[in-house]
Amino acid sequence: MYILPLYAVVLLTVTGAVIVFIVICFYLKRRHSRAGSNQKYNQDVESILVQHGILAPKRYKYSEIKKMTKSFNEKLGKGGYGSVYKGVLPDGSLVAVKVLIETDSNGEEFINEVASISRTAHVNIVNLLGFSFNQNKRALVYEYMPKKSLDKFLINDCPLDLDKLCKIAVGVAKGLEYLHTGCNTRIVHFDIKPQNILLDEDFCPKISDFGLAKLCKKKQSIVSMLGARGTIGYIAPEIFSRNFGGASHKSDVYSYGMMVLEMAGARNFVENEAIQSSESYFPDKIYEHVVDVTKKLDDIMIDNEEQIVRNKMFLVGFWCIQTSPSDRPPMSKVIEMLEGSIESILIPPKPVLWNARVSDKEISSCSSYVERENSTQD
Repeated sequence: MYILPLYAVVLLTVTGAVIVFIVICFYLKRRHSRAGSNQKYNQDVESILVQHGILAPKRYKYSEIKKMTKSFNEKLGKGGYGSVYKGVLPDGSLVAVKVLIETDSNGEEFINEVASISRTAHVNIVNLLGFSFNQNKRALVYEYMPKKSLDKFLINDCPLDLDKLCKIAVGVAKGLEYLHTGCNTRIVHFDIKPQNILLDEDFCPKISDFGLAKLCKKKQSIVSMLGARGTIGYIAPEIFSRNFGGASHKSDVYSYGMMVLEMAGARNFVENEAIQSSESYFPDKIYEHVVDVTKKLDDIMIDNEEQIVRNKMFLVGFWCIQTSPSDRPPMSKVIEMLEGSIESILIPPKPVLWNARVSDKEISSCSSYVERENSTQD
């Protein structure tokens, strides 16, 4: 039987001990780093509570979240972030509880949403009532919207009349105007789409889901990003390439324009075609049709109010999706156009449609930073 020399045994023992020591150090360092991140975001939560005083959203224990949702009994919807459940507060008020998917991340997107929406107070912005933040278990408690989201009413099975859709478009525009100019800190949403527009019992629209939003000072509206964010079909071209300009609040205007075109019936112009990008979503024939009808307004019967409203929304939508951000109107002008007469709306230039076909990986939420814009933008 071969016996290792004493020096070999000592060498193996020391080597093993060193390896174990390195592993333990790595584990402790990683644990300390994660604890530090959690401590930082707990401090951020406390900072939000202090800043808003009695107006701050209430912080709930996760056990309270489970109780108000009856252990997540009734699901209202599901997305990439997690699921939304119907809940009831002790006073009997209905709420919507957004439970984020458990993750090892530090909770930046969660804190971002709490920080963003806690700064708002507007009839067209969803009201955040409370939240729960306990390590990887995170939830947001919102006011309950009985009509759910706008996308449910843009399908053939459950359509809304054009007059009501136009009023919803005006409400969303007022909400965006508030985010862009009415807050002390400008908020850029970056994910305006029908799924993120909630409707109350009177169909009053409320902008929701601020997980991708960015906060910046009024004179710091250009946001430089390391990657794209948002939803295919609604993303402004500058989000993908600085060749089109800088990402800013005008990127929300673009997304809003795409949504208004959809609300006005743009899908009806695409026959037997999968709607996956702005290139296929709004083909040339929509623009040509709208311009042709608008130029012949004198021939439209006075009682054809629906056609007038539809074309007004199309014109506004095309102004909002101009390729260059500087050519897009501010939301105050959008409201003026929607509430005014169609005769007062100038014919918009034909937008240069661009290819928005990208992978899901490119659409993922990426870190970004705010840089001072080179020139003042409306």
